[in-house]
Amino acid sequence: MNMNKNTILKILNPILGILLLNQVLMGLLHDILPLEVFEVLHEGGGFVFAFMAILHVILNWNWIKANFFGKS
Repeated sequence: MNMNKNTILKILNPILGILLLNQVLMGLLHDILPLEVFEVLHEGGGFVFAFMAILHVILNWNWIKANFFGKS
């Protein structure tokens, strides 16, 4: 299967949004949820979120370079 960068980002970006929302909700609901559920969803989700965020930066590195490190 050959997916180009834009196709991957169309899949990755909504997943990142859901993972971000998960982190926020778990932070707000940490007193309500059982500890085991919180650990899986918040800590596990955090690791997945970090991995996906790094992948997002890698896929967008040319845009980042052009807009933040470009010639002034």
